[in-house]
Amino acid sequence: MIRLFNVYYPIRALVLVMGEALLIVTSLLLGIILRFREDSYIVLNFEYGYYKILVLTVFALLLCHVFDLYDPSHFDPKDELYFRLLLVPGVLAFGLAILEVIFPSAMPGNLSSFLGLVILTVALFGWRSAYAWLASQPFLRERVYVLGTGERAYRLVQGLQAHPEIGADVVGWTGDLPAVLTRETVASHLNEIARNKAVHRVIVAMQDRRNAMPMQELLQLRLHGSVHIEEATSWLEKISGKIELEHLYPSWIIFAEGFRVSDTFKLVRRLLNFTVGLFVLILTAPLIPFIALAIRLDSPGSVFYRQQRVGRGEKIFHCYKFRTMRQDAEADSGPTWAHDDDPRITRVGRFLRVSRLDEIPQLWCVLKGDMAFAGPRPERPEFVEWLAKEIPYYNLRHLVRPGITGWAQIRYRYANTVEDAKEKLQYDLFYIKNASIGLDVLIMFQTIKIVLLGRGAR
Repeated sequence: MIRLFNVYYPIRALVLVMGEALLIVTSLLLGIILRFREDSYIVLNFEYGYYKILVLTVFALLLCHVFDLYDPSHFDPKDELYFRLLLVPGVLAFGLAILEVIFPSAMPGNLSSFLGLVILTVALFGWRSAYAWLASQPFLRERVYVLGTGERAYRLVQGLQAHPEIGADVVGWTGDLPAVLTRETVASHLNEIARNKAVHRVIVAMQDRRNAMPMQELLQLRLHGSVHIEEATSWLEKISGKIELEHLYPSWIIFAEGFRVSDTFKLVRRLLNFTVGLFVLILTAPLIPFIALAIRLDSPGSVFYRQQRVGRGEKIFHCYKFRTMRQDAEADSGPTWAHDDDPRITRVGRFLRVSRLDEIPQLWCVLKGDMAFAGPRPERPEFVEWLAKEIPYYNLRHLVRPGITGWAQIRYRYANTVEDAKEKLQYDLFYIKNASIGLDVLIMFQTIKIVLLGRGAR
């Protein structure tokens, strides 16, 4: 796996994206050359042909992302995959047809773009078939031995098997041995598998290492072979995108990479958040009167909802949203989490929540510096006091500014129980450990996709 924007990606996934980007550019270029022939040089060099191809390539890759073509969980069945693959040139062709009518000079013309899309359709189908065959070849996959037993080791094995795009095949693990383990039996099993299966990597996931850890054998494999020895913690983080609380110790936080940001990063991030927040607020301003009118017509009460939340450094600030519940929603029960199909949510409020339009007033919190676009979800002081007693390391989420969206929000559903809050904290810790501008951009792209497709509504 390779690390980009402080997030781990399978090398195969990057090869897939880069291969398709090259195919898109080549197909559109061929379309221009075949339609204009000797005049293609003029179209490409003097009529901004190369720039137009680049713009279309970016849009095509974004469509692939929207249609889950880079999400391994959607790779099967193949019929569905190819149908979604066909949607990419189809949507592009539809968009180009509209663009040609409104702005005739925006595209190269002479139906060259449409010819390029026909070539691209054939090329994408061929590329996907070739990629699927190559990715399954044993010589392009890594053989892994998981050293350890118990629930943690089992989850690692299951995770590797559930993500074939990582390119790691589990050829053995200590859990295959009988229940009673000794250092000798573990060492013998490790050596046998390493020798017979030509293991490339050993991932250590042993909880009790005092009596069963084959230290000498691992040292021999590390020094006299080409076997990589790694801890399970980093691999579980790579696979799941979260940091597990069950095996989190203060010493790990102290010595682990991350959990620190420079002053330059803070300044650049603050400037970007302010600039983008101001731009989005201006862009959405025309919607505000209509949203306010709909709220007032739907139910009595104020348009905006102001509530105390806990921010960076456990500082209390006021968070603003469009009101989506009845005015007296907490008159009887006091502070409570919202639930699915909560009867307190109004009809307009339900639409605002699904579309995320209720979040628009939070842009004011971004401009003030109380919030950022990406970060842990800000909680109410009453819940923070309670959850900090129930969940270890809960207050670590206050090391950074809370966000309108975040890594936990795009990776996990809305939290309305202690267990949900614990699960989301594990994603928040991953974000805090790996905070970067690139990760924020990735979160924003994923959030836009979720909103457009109506996923993760709460």
